[in-house]
Amino acid sequence: MTLMRPTAGAADATDPGDSTRRPATGRAVAVLALVALAALIPLLGPSAALHGTGEAAAPGAGGTAVLRTVLFAALCVPVGELFAARLARRVPGAPLERAPRSLAPYAAVCGFAAALGLASVVSTGNLVPDGLGDIDVGGLYRTRDGTLALLEVNAFVVAGLCALSRRPARQVRPLTAVAVAEALRAHPPSEHGPLTGSGLTLVHVLCATLWAGGLLHVLRTLRAWRAPEAGAALLGRYARVAAALLAAITATGVWSTLRRMPPDTVLDQLTTTAYGRVLLAKVVLVAGVAALALWARLRLARAADPLGACSPARAEVVVLGVVVAVSALLTALPLPIRW
Repeated sequence: MTLMRPTAGAADATDPGDSTRRPATGRAVAVLALVALAALIPLLGPSAALHGTGEAAAPGAGGTAVLRTVLFAALCVPVGELFAARLARRVPGAPLERAPRSLAPYAAVCGFAAALGLASVVSTGNLVPDGLGDIDVGGLYRTRDGTLALLEVNAFVVAGLCALSRRPARQVRPLTAVAVAEALRAHPPSEHGPLTGSGLTLVHVLCATLWAGGLLHVLRTLRAWRAPEAGAALLGRYARVAAALLAAITATGVWSTLRRMPPDTVLDQLTTTAYGRVLLAKVVLVAGVAALALWARLRLARAADPLGACSPARAEVVVLGVVVAVSALLTALPLPIRW
């Protein structure tokens, strides 16, 4: 018997899985790189944003920003799934039986862990606890921020149970509770017009989660369907709603900024305060996302293959992930000075 080394052609013929493994490996590496980037932005962002401003961040601001990034992402995923699934049911001839696997249960676990970590910080007076003995669970019930933190923890538990049930649409209520808690937390009663600020933040957060989470699930659905006509119809439906979401995000963002930074101080504070610098970075990123969305819309309308719009849409969802991390970073920085 003679041992022969197989040729390259024979190896390709006998191992058809190699061609699929390489793209899968590349995607896994890309996802890990994006996760690392999303973690570095809130972790290292406070020191970079505060440099030269004379401001001081709260202890553990980087860790708090990381936890809030996870919480925001965990909110985007299930909200986007429910939103995109609703759009998909309206597409004629859509292969709904090929729906992608739900990530909502995993998102609920991540959201619960992040909310629990944030609650532990609140229980120690917004200080990073050194050990379990420093965490005062009972004290959470005696403060407004503690009550809101517990609400988020419980809401993610309920959302996870709903995601595993036969009616995953029931996640809407607990997920809305998380958004409401975040809106109330961002505007304490001592602030001027807290209810107006909370209302603006609530609309801003809900529209942002629908935009980012919806696009992610739409792209996952297109990959699962493998049906060009139905996929193009779904992407078109999402693009029309996304335009309205972008308008609402822009309007509420500008209004909220002018409430915290009077018009005659905006330009100065955008460069001299940590909050302003990160807000400026967010504005630039959102403008980039809007440009990518417009590019995708044009390709969807004019290209011979409408699904060619998926390329700018994938880039759009990546930049949206960075926007989520930057938004979380904003919550860990000192509020701008209202002169």
